Amino acid sequence: MATWSRLLGVTTALTLAIGVAAGCSSDDSGMTSDGKVAVVASTNVWASVAEAVGGEHADVSALYTSADGDPHEFEANAKDTAKVADAGVVVLNGGHYDAYMESAPKNSDAIVINAFDIMEGDEHSDEHDGNDHDSGHDEGDHSHAPGAVNEHVFYNLTAVGEVANRIANALSEKDPANEQYFRDNAGAFNDQINELHAELAAIKAANPGATVAQTEPLAGYLLAEAGLDDVTPAGLQDAVEAGQSPSARDVAATHELISGRGVRALIYNTQAVDDGTKALLAIADKAGVPVVDLTETFPSGVTNYIDWQRANVEALTSALAASANSTR
Repeated sequence: MATWSRLLGVTTALTLAIGVAAGCSSDDSGMTSDGKVAVVASTNVWASVAEAVGGEHADVSALYTSADGDPHEFEANAKDTAKVADAGVVVLNGGHYDAYMESAPKNSDAIVINAFDIMEGDEHSDEHDGNDHDSGHDEGDHSHAPGAVNEHVFYNLTAVGEVANRIANALSEKDPANEQYFRDNAGAFNDQINELHAELAAIKAANPGATVAQTEPLAGYLLAEAGLDDVTPAGLQDAVEAGQSPSARDVAATHELISGRGVRALIYNTQAVDDGTKALLAIADKAGVPVVDLTETFPSGVTNYIDWQRANVEALTSALAASANSTR
């Protein structure tokens, strides 16, 4: 849902913070006083992946942790920017989803891990001193076809597993004595990712040709792997992403799609809610179309990436089963 219009709001705060952050940065290796690698992630989702790999030998913090707000509207303050400047490893989503992290001054020895670039196959995505790093991608070119590129990389399980491997590489470079520890943790994390892959394969096998709708293309990668077809009008999703009002034609088409039970489930982003999405939710409830609530950061009480995605996959499985039973 990140767009240039939404990112304008961070510019002033980031400009004010740069002077403070620059004063806090140093030429050290990004280690804490107790010998741990200092890792800063843009959201608690990416911080959780780093924690799974770094364990007791990394000091991981996240800048955005709210379960209710919109991560795209986050404004970094001087303290946040200083954390990035002092980190040995910086983990960000990329694709202009968290542009404040792309632009923030960084330690000259920092290793920057950009999930979007990794997903896109950029071999230079793990950069030392990421201050001038630009993903070079224009979100406006992204379509909503199944599996199409969008910035919500955290719903791409394969990419997340590779990010874990890159974090292990970065931590090993910073703390060679614990390299095997980091690599073992990354391997264990990817074993759990593979379990999720198997669950999505089971959804695909049980629901051939199933269609769904989304209020925006949040879970596009997850749905594509599950073999589900997002048939929501692209114009409506584009408008929701941009925080704009969709056309009457797209609204009517989406309402008809849901009220006529032309989809097996509605995927609902609870962190991007407006009158239009609320209307879709009401129509789905009235029509008996199961709703799957998804988020961009961890819901309250959730602190683990694997637990979060397992719950999402289980919710999707249950919704599809319910819709299948209701048509029999």
